[in-house]
Amino acid sequence: MAWFTQLSFALAVAAVIGSQTVGSAAELKVGDDAPAFELQGSDGKTYKLSDFKGKKAVVVAWFPKAFTGGCTKECKSMREHGKAIKEFEVAYFTASCDPADGEKGNTAFAKSLDLDYPILCDPERKAAKEYGLVEDAKGNAKRVTFYISKEGKILAIDKMVKTDAHGSDIAAKLKELGVAKAEKK
Repeated sequence: MAWFTQLSFALAVAAVIGSQTVGSAAELKVGDDAPAFELQGSDGKTYKLSDFKGKKAVVVAWFPKAFTGGCTKECKSMREHGKAIKEFEVAYFTASCDPADGEKGNTAFAKSLDLDYPILCDPERKAAKEYGLVEDAKGNAKRVTFYISKEGKILAIDKMVKTDAHGSDIAAKLKELGVAKAEKK
């Protein structure tokens, strides 16, 4: 019986230690350096966060899955309010863990919605994991939007995205954060 008690104690200790190490990566917060990424866009180009450093702020609106109701609403809202977003010195994207190609890929999704901005594709989930967004068994990203300064720091994190109004919400948030206005051309 003593071996059973020792085994139970060892398992309990292992469970406590395991619970402390699983997910021990610190959650990103305002002021942190934004994790670097290099992702293919639905437009066929590759985008790196470092490409915008010192030049523009960056908005990345992560969504769970292409061709689903909420994600469709969110992407359409960003397209419909693109003019207001483009008033700022900002590069903006939606992003998901979907592949670029294929019938259900982000390239087809962007074309189906006639988007005027690229969807970033992270099928290996590397960037999504670094941003702390992959939790479900399917490996889909959480719906979270990151606002990143041109210096590469996280300015704001929106975890309460309203899909129908997200485009106008992004423009309002950029104004609130004091992101510079784009020069008129």
